Amino acid sequence: MMLTTRMARHDLSAQGIETQAKLHWNLGAAALVEQAVSRGEGRLAKDGPLVVETGRHTGRSAQDKFTVRDAATADTIWWGKSNKPMEPEAFAALKADFLAEVAKQDTLFVQDLYGGSQADHRVNVRVINTLAWHSMFIRTMLVRPDAHELANFVPDFTIIDLPGFRADPSRHGCRSETVIAVSITDRMILIGGTRYAGEMKKSVFGLLNYLLPEKGVMPMHCSANIGPKGDTAVFFGLSGTGKTTLSADASRTLIGDDEHGWSDTNVFNFEGGCYAKMIRLSAEAEPEIFATTKRFGTVLENVVMDDDTRELDLDDNSLAENSRGAYPIDFIPNASADNLGPVPRNIVMLTADAFGVLPPIARLTPEQAMYHFLSGYTAKVAGTEIGVTEPEATFSTCFGAPFMPRHPSVYGNLLKERIARGNVDCWLVNTGWTGGKHGVGSRMPIRATRALLNAALDGSLNDAEFRIDPYFGFAVPVSVPGVDDAILDPRSTWTDKAEYDATAARLVDLFVENFAQFEDHVEEGVRQAAPQRMAEAAEQAV
Repeated sequence: MMLTTRMARHDLSAQGIETQAKLHWNLGAAALVEQAVSRGEGRLAKDGPLVVETGRHTGRSAQDKFTVRDAATADTIWWGKSNKPMEPEAFAALKADFLAEVAKQDTLFVQDLYGGSQADHRVNVRVINTLAWHSMFIRTMLVRPDAHELANFVPDFTIIDLPGFRADPSRHGCRSETVIAVSITDRMILIGGTRYAGEMKKSVFGLLNYLLPEKGVMPMHCSANIGPKGDTAVFFGLSGTGKTTLSADASRTLIGDDEHGWSDTNVFNFEGGCYAKMIRLSAEAEPEIFATTKRFGTVLENVVMDDDTRELDLDDNSLAENSRGAYPIDFIPNASADNLGPVPRNIVMLTADAFGVLPPIARLTPEQAMYHFLSGYTAKVAGTEIGVTEPEATFSTCFGAPFMPRHPSVYGNLLKERIARGNVDCWLVNTGWTGGKHGVGSRMPIRATRALLNAALDGSLNDAEFRIDPYFGFAVPVSVPGVDDAILDPRSTWTDKAEYDATAARLVDLFVENFAQFEDHVEEGVRQAAPQRMAEAAEQAV
């Protein structure tokens, strides 16, 4: 079947990209599904979603991501573990080899999209794919221009995604045959050697995290929603802490589940879709997200499907623990039509504490909020990775270190300024364990988490009686209607109180050790918000 080709005014040749391939421009979901199925890239499940497999890469290849270090970036990137440099000469060789590979293709799919829903702060992104389902994924995840906007679209940055490309570390200055290379100067992102589509999405996120602070806009790895009174809440958190689940609340309007900007006037979604974990998804606990697994237009990655019945098994992790679903945001019934909302009234920092030490909710001062934002704490549970037999603390600054090109203090100071300007209430919420560490205690009941969140967001929690946590120094409610008082004091839920004290002291030490890297970049008030110092102050006050 011949597909209609929708050429852009600013075509590939205008960018110096030459190819004899048949170009499919800005195809919609239906045409892309047809292409993906006919080309053997994926299969349709019983209720309509496209089911695909990503092969050996079932998540991001963080160690294979590089940024070109040149005059534009040498002094603006926070070089280190998360931001590894590539020399300009290596990128030039990589770009030449990518363009040579593009020239050999017989079919390419091109999407012209926006990163960012607020017109003043978005970036025009062109994405070139060899796979139809990759084109469908990125069209789902970014913001889709209307017909008039497409007619005048000129890309600011271009992504070329070639899963079949194999990088040469000696020629391309990379680590392996897989490479993700970002050049701010060339305005280009090259992705090769992986079929994991999330690399495209996160590359745009990293790009906006680099560009927006220069405009005074705070980029955030968070979900966001709006209450009945027009009050916006943002939810920071690493993978597995509940960003997507807790923001998809039927009583509130969803802005987005993962990436946002905070401008002077709005919180705005960077994306036009959601990317949710599918493994062990529950229709009872997460009905809005579960419903997307039965919709045409959803892309399911590494979800197991019966070959005959085409029924999905969301509990089967034989293909990947990180099985994912990408779907348009309007698949969530109460999603914002504009993909944005007012500036926040509440900030919630989510952590899944597998040590079982943190309370289910705590109120933070602005200084404590900046401290915990820069810390970005959660914990891996035993058994999730080979060799992990005890809970393991994970600190990812700004709740998204791999995607933050600039020094963390840039984002931390932006957050602190905006909290002060908007008199924002800040909360730390533990969705992890209670009654003991993982393997001994139990997961925090989601019903209790929702009740505490609702009380925080509607303002009623501010009227509760609070105590000061002796280890972390933040304020913890003593009693909240509808929530068992015992769960609010994690020490009381442990059978062995001495073990709780030892575990809490150990976690405090881990926080302090991690924060040492930021001590010279923050104000004294933030340094004094460290758990150890807050605990000492609490002892002196007694």
